[in-house]
Amino acid sequence: MNYFNFRRGDLYCENIRLLDITQKHGTPLYVYSYNTIVKHYEHIIRSWQPLKIIIAYSMKANSNLAIISILRKLNSWIDAVSQGEIFRATSAGFKPERMIFGGVGKSREEIEHSIKAGIFMIVADSVDELKLIDKLSKKYRRRTRVSIRVNPDIDAVTHPYITTAVRESKFGIPIARAPFVFKFANTLPYLEVAGVQQHIGSQIIALTPFLEGLRKLKRLVIGLKRAGIKIKYLDIGGGIGIKYKKETPFTLEDYAQTITRIIKDLDCTVILEPGRVIVGNTGVLITKVLYVKKGINKNFVIVDAGMNDLIRPSLYGAYHEIVPLKKTKGKMMADIVGPVCESGDFFAKNRRIPKLKSGDHLAVMSAGAYGFSMASNYNSRLRPAEVLVRDHHMYLVRKRESYPDLTRGEISYWF
Repeated sequence: MNYFNFRRGDLYCENIRLLDITQKHGTPLYVYSYNTIVKHYEHIIRSWQPLKIIIAYSMKANSNLAIISILRKLNSWIDAVSQGEIFRATSAGFKPERMIFGGVGKSREEIEHSIKAGIFMIVADSVDELKLIDKLSKKYRRRTRVSIRVNPDIDAVTHPYITTAVRESKFGIPIARAPFVFKFANTLPYLEVAGVQQHIGSQIIALTPFLEGLRKLKRLVIGLKRAGIKIKYLDIGGGIGIKYKKETPFTLEDYAQTITRIIKDLDCTVILEPGRVIVGNTGVLITKVLYVKKGINKNFVIVDAGMNDLIRPSLYGAYHEIVPLKKTKGKMMADIVGPVCESGDFFAKNRRIPKLKSGDHLAVMSAGAYGFSMASNYNSRLRPAEVLVRDHHMYLVRKRESYPDLTRGEISYWF
């Protein structure tokens, strides 16, 4: 459920008309719904009751300080994959003991920072990384809690760029080697080997891949416990899909109940790392129609947002529903494209859409996850502003960039 709906022909976010927000803050513009974020997070918590789990929000989906601050107040933890994300989470009030630090390529500096800060757990991705964590922990005379990411060789049946657990993936320890790696890690004196982690991909709408991976993980954990390695945490990652078009994702209740049946006898604390399922449908990207151009074989609706603002359609061929902020009469077939100098700069291709004209405004729906967090300044374009709506109030939670922002940090030499 989300709080975007039409009233008397106008699209609203909660109790504010989106056209009114654009009049104040311009376009392109991301708009998020506070109550949708709360509703989605609380739905996850309810679906797992009475089992106690750790919800660690995967902040790569959307790392705006206002959004992660909302989740902190809801008692969420944080799943971070860079020192920059740790910095953001700290800035939003998260304590290191409620952070999990993952990622495949952590630098020495990042690991050192995590150890000194007292991050709850580091998810190690390789033997070399385990050795480095142990070495740096010795340097600071600390014992560091680690989980080890395992690659269960599962096809998540999603886009190849966001599947992370097939044999060819860069992520994790191959499950066939995992027992040996865990036993080796357990010999390192400055490590507390406490968890097993898997994350099989993103935007997964079928339960079967999760269950297949989890059964492999369960067999691994049972074997490790028999070998005397005390696994306390079972981190099952994220990847839960949402509805963008006509998908029918499994329910959170079915997900929780099915997983609970499989792992109930493991005596482990479950860690879940949701991102998209919390924020995906909480946000829209608003853009203005600049021109409607008639080509030889098709029409083009040229808008002021581009692939630098929302790259998912260009990168993954991802579908986003696109609707006018004010309902119009008539239909047309067109590509909805941006101003960036790339043929891949599009939001929709050969889409049957309401008839549009210059000056109309559109909402690219379900843009709350992997929208602004993947935005760039390509073509030296300014990144958009972000607004959060709560009931009858709107809050600017990120200012629109200015042109001096584009060159901040650069050094000009007159050669």
